[in-house]
Amino acid sequence: MTGDVVNLRQFRKQQARTEKDKVADQNRISFGRTKAAKQLTKTLNDKASKALDQGKRETKADPGEEK
Repeated sequence: MTGDVVNLRQFRKQQARTEKDKVADQNRISFGRTKAAKQLTKTLNDKASKALDQGKRETKADPGEEK
C-alpha cells in the first residue's frame, strides 16, 4: 500500500495551471481573430450595406410629412 508521496500544494498549483490553459485555449478559439481579419469583415459588411442601400427606392413624401 505504499504510494508516491505527493506535495498537495504543488499538485493543486499544477491542476490550476492546467485548468487555466484549458480556458485560454477556449478563449483563443472564441475571440482570437487578427486585426486584419476583423478589418476584412468590417469592410465586407460596409460594402454589402452600401450595395443594399443603392437598390432602395425613394418614395415621395406626403406634403404633411416632415423628414
